[in-house]
Amino acid sequence: MSKRVVMVTGAARGLGAVVARRFHEAGYRVALADIAFDEADSLARSLGAGSETACALRLDVTSKTDFEQALNELTRRWNGVDVLVNNAGASKVVPVMEITAEQFDQVIDINLRSVLFGCQVFGRYFADRGAGRIVNIASLAGQNGGSATGAHYAAAKGGAITLTKVFARDLAPRGVTVNAISPGPMDLPIVHESVPAEKLKAVIAGIPGGQLGSPSYVADVAVLLASPDAYFANGACWDVNGGLYMR
Repeated sequence: MSKRVVMVTGAARGLGAVVARRFHEAGYRVALADIAFDEADSLARSLGAGSETACALRLDVTSKTDFEQALNELTRRWNGVDVLVNNAGASKVVPVMEITAEQFDQVIDINLRSVLFGCQVFGRYFADRGAGRIVNIASLAGQNGGSATGAHYAAAKGGAITLTKVFARDLAPRGVTVNAISPGPMDLPIVHESVPAEKLKAVIAGIPGGQLGSPSYVADVAVLLASPDAYFANGACWDVNGGLYMR
């Protein structure tokens, strides 16, 4: 069993839950951080008996103070943290000309402010230790403007990719790497629930690979980028989109 510790934000459900499970399978102690604490706690209990290898943390990703408190709790519980996965995200599809200021602010806060605060708080901690890995979950929408997510979500994810590069450059001399993963449409319940069946069928037809992406593969990429041997991968954006976007 590895002694390495990871915190995954937005880990109560969806891609975050898949990522948390995969890290646990890889031998990490896993902190499942989410504002939906009860769901995160239920998943954590299913992973690690007695909270020895998995625990839940209540985290509002729009609050820097919450990130600081989460870091303090993990250093108390497990004597340190090695990896942060900034996964938390949310959006509601709204036509670009109808997005209100409140809707824009909410999506930017959850999807972009969270990356800033997570990288600031954990990045400083990792830099002081001389080692650490940060993996930001971006999106194809942040590269091509999106198709089924909304302009505010696309703008936030584009910003997350840029923040990844900025923090990667600034933290690299201190032994810290910061990378992003940009998934395309994933085979997740939220995708099937939020995209009408006919529209989803058209989305799939437009994917060169001909099918929705595998969340477990995205989780595998996160584990790979979190490895101690991944020191030479820095400021990168790993595309997992079935061929929808090729640079």
